[in-house]
Amino acid sequence: MGSDRPDVLWSCTRGDSPIVATAIHDGHEVREEVAELLALPEPDRLREEDPYTGAWTEVAPTWLVPRRSRFEVDLNRPREKAVYLGPEDAWGLQVWKTELPGALVGRSVAEYDAFYARAHEILSDLVSRFGVAVVLDLHTYNHRRSGPTAAPAEPERNPEVNVGTGTLDKERFGGVAARFMADLGHYDFFGRRLDVRENVKFRGGHFSRWVHETFPGSACTLAVEFKKFFMDEWSGTIDSDVHGEISRALAATVPGLRAAADAVLRHR
Repeated sequence: MGSDRPDVLWSCTRGDSPIVATAIHDGHEVREEVAELLALPEPDRLREEDPYTGAWTEVAPTWLVPRRSRFEVDLNRPREKAVYLGPEDAWGLQVWKTELPGALVGRSVAEYDAFYARAHEILSDLVSRFGVAVVLDLHTYNHRRSGPTAAPAEPERNPEVNVGTGTLDKERFGGVAARFMADLGHYDFFGRRLDVRENVKFRGGHFSRWVHETFPGSACTLAVEFKKFFMDEWSGTIDSDVHGEISRALAATVPGLRAAADAVLRHR
């Protein structure tokens, strides 16, 4: 159905399907007034962001990818916590050189409101047209926090793919989550299967909760966290082959997601 005009806050494409993808921590840009106050070095900031996830959203007919860094405004937290004010909000990191001016915080929160307004408009449209919407909320997570040469975190508690369904209405949308996990887990990933598990590392964040509370019974979100096995989380270097194969694996789940969404409507 065409593309929205990319602007300073996000890029977006609208398609003819109830499946939509987001990558709300893909962004790295910050406003000039924010950059001037940042104490956190850029490599440290990048390590806590979700680089390269935006490209994965293109497997869905509709996608929405914010451009701003989570260190300017974190779209996966409640509105009152969306701007990190101190180390306690940011994994102990010293983000700012000085206390943030209230007016600056207000401008960042205005970006938060704009994103959620756009997400509401997109999902309202999809629910109106298709009766249901399914969101892939795509993220990544670190597993080598002890250092670039240290052993990675134990795989028993760090699956390659964690599907967060903590606020999902399982009675209504459990089949959607099950179909996605089965299709992703059975994908031939360079001759092996991906380790796909549910709610082991993460249960989903505020964006998932917002979707479920705003569109009860009509929209669901799967918070999909890929371990950064496709990149060096310390240097930011990407393995393009593995990253591309993840994209193809996600694309292979889209027909099943559509079928599962249709099944939700049949059992209404």
